Parts: sequence; structure tokens; C-alpha cells
Amino acid sequence: MRISVSSDMDEPVARQLVGELRRRGHEVRTYGALQPGADPQWAVCTEAAARDVAAGRADQAVVCCWTGTGASIAANKVPGVRAALCTDAYTADGARRWNDANVLALGLRLTSEPVLKEILDAWFTATPSEDPEDRGNMAHVGRLDADRTGSPRAGRPPGS
Repeated sequence: MRISVSSDMDEPVARQLVGELRRRGHEVRTYGALQPGADPQWAVCTEAAARDVAAGRADQAVVCCWTGTGASIAANKVPGVRAALCTDAYTADGARRWNDANVLALGLRLTSEPVLKEILDAWFTATPSEDPEDRGNMAHVGRLDADRTGSPRAGRPPGS
């Protein structure tokens, strides 16, 4: 899987994230403080990773900042992106399952290496729900995206 990763700081957990993704066999593209010479501002590097997902250059992204909040807000401004700030495995599982999230937002401050691995396990194990109610909610979110961008594709349920 192609995964774009951004971080506004070169923190140990951000480096562990990149290493863990590569260890799991993913192709990783880095932005921000993880890429020498790149702009490390959280809004800028998050946008770059999120745009990779929206444009199909990446299957998913993981965006990081000190709390994860700014990165999740910035990512969700990119049409077609459904970013979820996850602090534990249960939230990561639900974000993928019920929300079909395609961008994982993480906080650098409180995410330890063991919790990071649990979150990644849950994120990559979960699959989007086929439940009609869940699909209906995702279709509604797609229509919200279409309303904001004028894109007819954005109103279709994921995978259609």
C-alpha cells in the first residue's frame, strides 16, 4: 500500500511510524520534518499528504502534529479526505469500519510506540462496513463534500 506520512516535528514516534510502516511492507512517502528541506509547518505538510490521497497518489495517509488536532483539521479541508484523530486502537478500528477514514491523524505528544503499533494494527485490519446504515452515512458525507466542491464523484459511496 502507498502511504503518505507527514509530521511537523522530527520526533521519535514519527520516525517509529515511518519505520513500522516500511517494516509492514508499505511504500512510504514523507513530508514535513521527515523530509530534509521540506516545509515542516503542520498545515503545509498535512495538506501535501492529504492531497496525495485525494489525487490517488497514495492509498492512505498518516498525518502527525503535537496533539494531532491541527493535522486532522487541515487534512479534512482537502476534498475527498476523511481524516480521523485516533488515540487508541478502538477509535482507529471504528474510524476505518464506520467512517471509511482514509487518513489517520496522530498526536506526537501522547502516542507511545506500543500504542502506535496497536493503532496501526487496528487501522490496517479493519475494513469499511457494508451495513446499509453505515453506507448511508458515508454517502451523506460524500454529498457534503460534493456540495462544497461541486464534484459529482464526491457524492458517491466509497468503492462505487
